[in-house]
Amino acid sequence: MNATARRSVEFAGIVATALLAVLMIGVISLEALRDHVGAAAFLYEQFIVVGEWMDYYLGTGVFSHGFMWRTIGTVILIGIIAPVVGTYLVHREMALIGETLAHTAFAGVAVGLFFSATTGWDGNLLTAALVVAILGALGVQWLAERTDTYGDVPIAIMLTGSFAVGTIIIEYGQGLSGVAIEDFLFGSAAVVPSSGAQLVVVQTFAVLGVIAITYKQLLFITFDEQAARVARLNVTWYNALLIVMTAVVVVGAMQILGVILVAAMLVVPVAAASQLAESFRETLVLSVLFGQASVLAGYAISIHQGIAASGPIVVVAIAIYLLTIAASSRSSALSMH
Repeated sequence: MNATARRSVEFAGIVATALLAVLMIGVISLEALRDHVGAAAFLYEQFIVVGEWMDYYLGTGVFSHGFMWRTIGTVILIGIIAPVVGTYLVHREMALIGETLAHTAFAGVAVGLFFSATTGWDGNLLTAALVVAILGALGVQWLAERTDTYGDVPIAIMLTGSFAVGTIIIEYGQGLSGVAIEDFLFGSAAVVPSSGAQLVVVQTFAVLGVIAITYKQLLFITFDEQAARVARLNVTWYNALLIVMTAVVVVGAMQILGVILVAAMLVVPVAAASQLAESFRETLVLSVLFGQASVLAGYAISIHQGIAASGPIVVVAIAIYLLTIAASSRSSALSMH
């Protein structure tokens, strides 16, 4: 495939992904507003009617249910924001940070469960996970800036320490809560709650907005941090921003992928894209396209088999990665564009 045709295919894929994301954001938003705005309720009902026709012609029983569209929308949005943030992490050799913050978020879930069971608090556990994950992200940044150990040591300490704290809290409060902790560890085969889907919508706007505003600065720091410091960029602040965005993405994605597998969506689509891309910008584009292929195909398999989506999504992502290795003929260095 020549360069022009390749760019055309990539552009068409990104446009299709963007349109699909806008549609899913619309569906999730309409569901959230239907009890408060009459027009939203009407539009949501019409969308469900379209879903019923889709089920009729496709011979499925998926698209006529609002909760299925909510989950599909969440999966699609995760398939966008996770590879986008992961592109920066992989090129900065920080792939392990996603796994670390996932374990930190697990500690947040444990804190939320224990607090809920002992005080009667009925808040969203993902809120507790998000707060603790962000604090953990800032903690990793603080340790990395103020210790003389190798770069991955603070990450390893936070990974094991946060999971240990979560395990202690879960064991101590065992039986106090009816929440299935396995859903947070391995992802859920059930549906994403409305609050979880709405959180992912907010995260999508926040992450993509920040990336759009700080794209050049993050790119500069990614490829030459020392030169960025010489150019008087606030490298510490941008590093913290990237890690916090990672924490935000991890908390949203753990609803589908679980703590154990959530890091895969930050790393594997980017690894696949890096095999074919000739520039950083193309890596971003291809990682999103491969991320979408992974989540859509993996989720379809999970529905067909009645299992949690995390495993099939990651297996499909790895299969795409292996295919890109077989298809790759690039041996030159990645261009900083």
